Amino acid sequence: MLKTFVAQAFYIPSGSMEPQLQIGDRVVVSKVAYDLHDPRRGDIVVFPSPEDHGPGDRGTLPGRLLRGLLEGIGVRQPTRTMLIKRVIGLPGETVQGHDGHVYVDGRRLVEPYLPATVVTEDFGPVTVPAGHVWVMGDNRLNSEDSTRFGPVPEGDLIGRAIAKIWPPGGAEFL
Repeated sequence: MLKTFVAQAFYIPSGSMEPQLQIGDRVVVSKVAYDLHDPRRGDIVVFPSPEDHGPGDRGTLPGRLLRGLLEGIGVRQPTRTMLIKRVIGLPGETVQGHDGHVYVDGRRLVEPYLPATVVTEDFGPVTVPAGHVWVMGDNRLNSEDSTRFGPVPEGDLIGRAIAKIWPPGGAEFL
């Protein structure tokens, strides 16, 4: 029940959000965050991959409940591929990558969460449609994100990552 309405744990399967989130980390995602406010630039969000059309929720009720419980505590991977990325562009903004950096509406985006060595490849310009966000991984050269599949509908966002809870000793608010 908690997983359905409030929060859910997610496993980090790739290095696309390094160095902040490492492969094998687990995060808690607030599923009510966007009931309270719109997505904000810098939020770390979870959503199903736009390129994955995996199986829906099939099987018996007890099987679905067990699978949901295991996914909810981060022990089992969801049946669809979930991505975790950072919100970079908001509805109506024009996002572009050039000269190694991201620009929003022509102004260089300040990204204090990125190491100084991170380089952004050229893309765009792209104007984010109403009801969508532009997302990118922090590990820009190793991330399948909006530079590949375009803006993400806000309605597809599962929620906002609020804390890293694994590994032990590495817990932190995001």
